Amino acid sequence: MSTSQNKIKMSGCIVTYNNAPIISECIKSILRWTRDFDFTLYISDNNSTDGTVELVRRKFPEVVILENKKNIGFGEGHNRVVKKLNSKYHFVINPDILVTQDVFGPMANYLEHHKNVAMITPKILNEDGTEQLLPKRNPTIRYIIISKLKPFKHYRRIYTRELEKIDKPTTVDFCTGCFLGIRTSVFKRLKGFDKRYFMYMEDADLSRMVRRRYQIIFYPEVFVYHKWSRENTRSIKGIVRWFKSMVKYFMKWGWEF
Repeated sequence: MSTSQNKIKMSGCIVTYNNAPIISECIKSILRWTRDFDFTLYISDNNSTDGTVELVRRKFPEVVILENKKNIGFGEGHNRVVKKLNSKYHFVINPDILVTQDVFGPMANYLEHHKNVAMITPKILNEDGTEQLLPKRNPTIRYIIISKLKPFKHYRRIYTRELEKIDKPTTVDFCTGCFLGIRTSVFKRLKGFDKRYFMYMEDADLSRMVRRRYQIIFYPEVFVYHKWSRENTRSIKGIVRWFKSMVKYFMKWGWEF
């Protein structure tokens, strides 16, 4: 980005809950690649008991920390910063994200030059460098339920648009919540994520809300790494949360097959 573009005010937020083992690497990587920008990083901590807050406060005094009195979930955790934001572009970032190049500048630059776009997400990579094939279409019954059955695995490939091999900025329906950029003005107008979702589907819901007036772009010219463990969906509690969120989503948007 040019010197004038570096002055564009940007912000980012990470919601943490007992992320002490991984949060330092994530924050360090973000601060490294935003030091030339007017960038404020927030941590919204959901009452961690493993010393996450103390660690961040000690190692990264420039980070703004919000301490929530209980685990209020992913979306509501991010919503805690909405009223505090005075940036032009805001980034929603998972604590298991690792940034190894300037993604913030190019994504903000794209939004600067495409006023009809309000949300943007880069290519998301696994630790081994392979692409994480994440959803790019609106969730439907066939994409998120039937696709889990062996004879219908191809629905997942359609859901992620895997076979299209997208290599340039492309309009998509779904913007993954693990790493996304959004116009702060739009995020504020929508009052952030729908707080009815504790975890899961809130990114799909926000995407639907945004697309009422704007486009969403998948921007594969830059990438971040995502240490995706799926731990939450490997427990009964996590599966129940996912199911509840799915029902809430389809109750709101319709049970599309």
